Amino acid sequence: MTQLLVRYSKILEIVGDIVKVHVPLSEQGSSPICFGDLALIENEENSAQRAALAQVILLEREEVSLQVFSGTKGLSTHSVVRFLGRSMEVTFSPNILGRAFSGTGRAIDNGPTLTEEPKIEIDGPTVNPARRVLASHMIRTDVPMIDVFNCLVESQKIPVFSVAGEPYNQLLAQIGTHADADVVVFGGIGLVFDDYHFFRQAFEEAGVLARTVMFVHQGSDPTVEGLLVPDMALAVAERFAVEEGKRVLVLLTDMTAYADALKEVGISMEHVPSNRGYIGDLYSQLARRYEKACDYKGAGSVTILSVTTMPGDDVTHPVPDNTGYITEGQFYLHDGVIDPFGSLSRLKQHVIGKVTREDHSQIMNTMVRFYAESQDAAQKQAMSFELSEYDERLLRFGSLFRERFMNIRVTMPLEEALDLCWETLAACFEPHELLMKQALVDKYFPTDINTLSGVGQSEG
Repeated sequence: MTQLLVRYSKILEIVGDIVKVHVPLSEQGSSPICFGDLALIENEENSAQRAALAQVILLEREEVSLQVFSGTKGLSTHSVVRFLGRSMEVTFSPNILGRAFSGTGRAIDNGPTLTEEPKIEIDGPTVNPARRVLASHMIRTDVPMIDVFNCLVESQKIPVFSVAGEPYNQLLAQIGTHADADVVVFGGIGLVFDDYHFFRQAFEEAGVLARTVMFVHQGSDPTVEGLLVPDMALAVAERFAVEEGKRVLVLLTDMTAYADALKEVGISMEHVPSNRGYIGDLYSQLARRYEKACDYKGAGSVTILSVTTMPGDDVTHPVPDNTGYITEGQFYLHDGVIDPFGSLSRLKQHVIGKVTREDHSQIMNTMVRFYAESQDAAQKQAMSFELSEYDERLLRFGSLFRERFMNIRVTMPLEEALDLCWETLAACFEPHELLMKQALVDKYFPTDINTLSGVGQSEG
């Protein structure tokens, strides 16, 4: 049991979810409180009210600012603050697999309590980039637009850029249920209950809940609790990777909601706002979380796939703009499909053709090239230009490409997807039109296009 420190009752002011308290300096002129320490705020005028948990977010001589996770409703300047002498912790043990927790680490799945399980601090340092292992392993997702065209690589940090209303949560759940990771750590920020239920049901029906940990901040929870979700998810993921040697995939949604929570705290602290009202250190705050992605020498790895919504579909918005400088590529999800042109995985060259089939690189480039030409043919058709026989075949290819690969509900193993690429090309073009290495054409080009396998397996 953590021993409570001296209590302080001189609360200076309460602004939003921020409480400022006077803490005298020690004889040496230093503050007895540390940045990040936790505190309990108790309202002595109402003994029935539960103590509110808070965290130190600013030290200014004898003035200490506390961020109250559950909100300041019911608190007054007559409340008492007791500092716990430790930073925020989260439960970590194999028993947390299959469980769901709130933004403060409280179990929300009606399962058994984990009060006796060990806890770890969530505010640890990131690994020195110079000491990290070079990414060289692929995480298969069974999503063709990812596995074939922009591979997800272990230790990669990559966002899904999208807008409100797009099925990015469905895509994230599909990846989580099919990814060949040992452990999936899910972090949801600002989710409505239906979204939380959707993710949990998807993991249960796919039979992967037993290797999944969920940290969920719902829209009805206090805003500032959402700030803890990425740190809790990443702290747990790091421990599974380092101590258990697991390949961990972290799924976060939505990092724009996280940035908005940071902005709200900044406003309460009266910080000078930066671009569009966001805090000036937004880049550093995001990078501090994303840089937790790492392949540990002699241990496991942490891979981060996050959702970043773009207000107004504006990629220059501060959140996606800063994210793009930190991460190693992005997936663009719009109109219900992953865009093959706007998406990019900067680490895919480490695995394509090295740990995947020899034809992977060539088939990827050829498919995208023909799809780009099909878009030009579609534009000619829309403008009522006369189409050649080759244009007609391009239009057919574009239709097959969208149907067989771009639909995010289509799932198939990588090798099956590569075979389907060859069959799609064979249905529309002659071998000499592919402009590929002849050895690959001779080996993989189907000789009988009547054996087409269709559109793969689509989840209903």
